[in-house]
Amino acid sequence: MRKKLLLFMMMGCALFSFKSEPKSTGKLDVEIETKITKLLTEMTIDEKMGQLNQFTSRWEMTGPAPQGNNEQQMLEMIKSGLVGSILNVTGAEATRKAQTLAVENSRLKIPMIFGYDVIHGYQTMFPIPLAEAASWEPELARQSSRVAAVESAAAGLHWTFAPMVDIARDARWGRIMEGSGEDPYLGSLFAAARVKGFQGDDLSANNTIAACVKHFAAYGFIESGRDYNTVDISESTLRNVVLPPFKAAADAGAVTFMNAFNEIGGTPATANAHLLRDILKGEWGFNGFVVSDWNSVGELLVHGVAADRKDAARLAITAGSDMDMEGNCYVPNLKTLVEEGIVDIKLVDDAVRRVLRVKFQLGLFDDPYKYCDENKEKTLILSRENLQVAREAARKSIVLLKNEKQLLPLKKEGQKIALIGELAADKDVPLGSWRAKAITGSAVSLLEGMQNAVSSPANLVYAKGPAFVVGESKFTVHLKFNTTDKSGIEEAVKVAKTADVVVLALGENCFQTGEGRSQTDIRMKGLQQELLEAVYAVNKNVVVVLMNGRPMDISWMAGNVPSIVEAWHLGSEAGNGIADVLFGDYNPAGKLPVSFPQTVGQVPIYYNHKSTGRPSDGEGNVFWSHYTDAPNSALFPFGYGLSYTTFTYSDLKISSSEMSKGGKLNVSVTVKNTGKVKGQEVVQLYIRDLVGSITRPVKELKAFDKIWLNPGESKVVSFELTENDLAFWGASNQFQAEPGDFQLWVGPNSVEGLKTTFKLK
Repeated sequence: MRKKLLLFMMMGCALFSFKSEPKSTGKLDVEIETKITKLLTEMTIDEKMGQLNQFTSRWEMTGPAPQGNNEQQMLEMIKSGLVGSILNVTGAEATRKAQTLAVENSRLKIPMIFGYDVIHGYQTMFPIPLAEAASWEPELARQSSRVAAVESAAAGLHWTFAPMVDIARDARWGRIMEGSGEDPYLGSLFAAARVKGFQGDDLSANNTIAACVKHFAAYGFIESGRDYNTVDISESTLRNVVLPPFKAAADAGAVTFMNAFNEIGGTPATANAHLLRDILKGEWGFNGFVVSDWNSVGELLVHGVAADRKDAARLAITAGSDMDMEGNCYVPNLKTLVEEGIVDIKLVDDAVRRVLRVKFQLGLFDDPYKYCDENKEKTLILSRENLQVAREAARKSIVLLKNEKQLLPLKKEGQKIALIGELAADKDVPLGSWRAKAITGSAVSLLEGMQNAVSSPANLVYAKGPAFVVGESKFTVHLKFNTTDKSGIEEAVKVAKTADVVVLALGENCFQTGEGRSQTDIRMKGLQQELLEAVYAVNKNVVVVLMNGRPMDISWMAGNVPSIVEAWHLGSEAGNGIADVLFGDYNPAGKLPVSFPQTVGQVPIYYNHKSTGRPSDGEGNVFWSHYTDAPNSALFPFGYGLSYTTFTYSDLKISSSEMSKGGKLNVSVTVKNTGKVKGQEVVQLYIRDLVGSITRPVKELKAFDKIWLNPGESKVVSFELTENDLAFWGASNQFQAEPGDFQLWVGPNSVEGLKTTFKLK
């Protein structure tokens, strides 16, 4: 409490004294630092302000000179060295022309850095990040991010505003599709993998781009799942749940971070010195730079913590926000703030140094045009090799939720298959939201994928069913769903009656998720439920292929339909990837990275919840933590996913019933493939700290291993736990493991598994 009080007093002061650069855990390049120091001595204060300024493109860089006043003003600012970065300029030709404006006209010839939202691919689209996390293969995320970086760099880009590493527990939040789900451990592994994929082994290479870790911090905890809303969480939740993926990304070498839009406990993240100065740049020694989210500096006025844009600039630069994205607060005001003695010039110099450091690391001072290669752009983007990676990522991201009647895998011949649903033929929805420069309608549809797979066209018949999204709003934020025109249901029912098995494509339009797409109702929209029930009434052999960007309320479906395939929005090769799974060319092995609720009233819902003082009921007791109209449990829990084969777990062993401080514990379990086909299983290890200085979750994922097993084959899977794996941010305000009793589970998901106990001495 005393620390927070001092922090707020410091932020309220008119004069901020910047004493020294924060410590750095990463080794700085002495040659680069020397060059930056020299450059800083040559820069005017206006040129320094310019490096902290980012604008979006306001005209077509490859077209004629701009005519409007705003465009002319931006053009002159670029030429004068008052724009450090531009976003939304893409293409080798356009970025070269934009870079020329800065390098060949400004006094010091400092290159600009070009950024873009490359979230799950540049033009080759990969599964949305939430889907990719269902693979439980961080290496897959590294590969897809590597491809995205190669394509982006070939298009002249230097910087992506990804990965998003926010932990998200609320399916109503539209941006849940951008992250890796609800678990800090799994999220940390994917965060690090994506950073390494974007940045490669050498950031100065011309096929790498700078990663930007977002949103710092706690954006996934916004109240009601409503975008841009308030966050109010404890330091314990911040440290133990929210920050681990950010720390993992920083440790992986990420060179930029982005502020969150939200406040935390009354202080907007963009003006939160505790986050930016104390933790990121202080404790973690981060020496890259922090960029605001779009106008988040300007929005300090709307939050009610800044009187005007000058005041907003003071708060943001003081807190540690280095670059102002589209806020137009720094350039007009920082010079005055310095001249008036309100902001120390050392503070500005530190921010400029950080921005210049990344430009040097990218090699832009050596060759400002190194990324502007139109020949590479033509050959590297959307290549056959990239599409092969996309197909592999698509099928690895699929989760088999149900397969009761063993309807899957389908037969390529000798079976009449009815494929029903508008989404089945859609070539755009599978590309997902946040699609960068994807070509509209370029995805392989499910219909195309299944047509490619069957031995004869006669084996597959398609019925569109009723329209889903209607009107001119199909690709906008405000989607209009068909709730009245039932034409198409009758034809779908007719086709279903004659089929051996029905594959029904249902779910969400891709623009139902993403930024600004929060929803209060996470059931299927339009006439989809009516279509499902009508088809099921005439043919019980139904396989639902669910295409969606968030966990949905599919309780009726789960209670009735025998087979459900969670196929998310899988990108360019979606249809082929889904067909690979449906026909058994690939045995699904995905596991859910996020819990599916029984109903929206349960959200936020997550496996690693706390016990509470009244966790369970007694006979006839009403006074315990529960709902009277729904269970507490998830419909499908975190870590859940089936296979076309079956696995058994046995012989759980630990090397000792006690772990000493500084010691380790070896854990092993035997997993056997008891089915008839080769398959993969994600073996998951969870722990519970039974007594802590603060309350601990009922379960925490601490390790997993994804293994292949042939039919009848057994394998001993081993894990090693250390004291560090048991550590948490406790009452002492530091990370440490506390002595005491622990429970340990190893199993196929967060609910099932073999159990043992041990003690930390």
